[in-house]
Amino acid sequence: MNVVDWSAPAAPNGGSLTLSVQEIADEVQGTVAGDGSVPIAGVASITDAEAGDIVFAESPSFLGDAERSRASAIVAFPDAAVADKPVIRVDNPRFAFSRVLALFSPRMAPPIGVHPSAVVGERAAIARTASVGPHVSIGDDVVIGDRAIVLAGCSIGDRVRIGEDCIIHPNVVIYPGCLLGARVVIHAGVIIGADGFGFVRIGGMAHKVPHIGTVVIEDDVEVGANSTIDRAKTGTTVIGARTKIDNLVQIAHNVKVGSDCIIAALVGIAGSATLGKGVIMAGQVGVRDHVRIGDGAVVLGQTGVWGDLDAGSLVSGSPAKPHRQRLREMASAERGPEAVRKVGDLMAEIARMRARLEALERNGGQPADMGHRGR
Repeated sequence: MNVVDWSAPAAPNGGSLTLSVQEIADEVQGTVAGDGSVPIAGVASITDAEAGDIVFAESPSFLGDAERSRASAIVAFPDAAVADKPVIRVDNPRFAFSRVLALFSPRMAPPIGVHPSAVVGERAAIARTASVGPHVSIGDDVVIGDRAIVLAGCSIGDRVRIGEDCIIHPNVVIYPGCLLGARVVIHAGVIIGADGFGFVRIGGMAHKVPHIGTVVIEDDVEVGANSTIDRAKTGTTVIGARTKIDNLVQIAHNVKVGSDCIIAALVGIAGSATLGKGVIMAGQVGVRDHVRIGDGAVVLGQTGVWGDLDAGSLVSGSPAKPHRQRLREMASAERGPEAVRKVGDLMAEIARMRARLEALERNGGQPADMGHRGR
């Protein structure tokens, strides 16, 4: 085990970086309109930009503001043109700008090795290129892969496997037997592998159902702060490759999340639900147990999913309905008071017509006023 002196300076993280506009364009596979030699030392929003910064204009509506800003260069769409700043033209400005941000973001570089305050169990296999921070607890038979980073205060249970290049942020708890693939990022306060919420009620008392399964998180997954992923009752709770999970998400026991899913904050997915590939869930979605959601479905914010959804569905509301149908229902509801008033007017008119008919019948078919004049 490679125990290091963490009082020594950490490895350098690259320090300040300056790149020319052309060098940035090469990194993002863009073309430069204007002076490609202009130096860029930072990235900023249009409103906060200073000289030396590069900004982002994904559409013509932002280009004018970007041109008037103090920024030295712009990342923009393919036919963007400005008079006095170089522009990097790209097919997908949003993606290109994310790559520019990555170029200028500080690289995490904690000391390699195990901090002296860490507690390491028996038969733990920690790669010599890994970093284990202060006050980390590592159980027996744990495997931590090359270049993995486990930051301060984490608790790693027995038989956990952490793949290469993972980053485990402070105060994460990974229960025994859970498996993480390569390049997984787990943010602070996440709990992986806690018991699922399972009880049997007998005679008015709730009796706990043991959960003896595990959690598998596949390659390139990112899990946001304070989210929880419960272990399976039996078998495995699975988070598919490249799925991105926001903060404060609850994923219950035996859930199967497909690859490339996007799950926003405050989503709750109940036990044994299954999400296909590429599912997108906006904030505060609730999913009932044992529901199946097809590939590519989009579930809009605050939706309650009570039943299965077909692949490619776009749903909203509670219970979830096709979004177009929901919009029509909402429009009808907004017109409701006016419709009620009109129905009331019609009912009043019908009552007046009925009264006239009754009056005609009483007067032998003659209007009441004509009968009066005849007398």
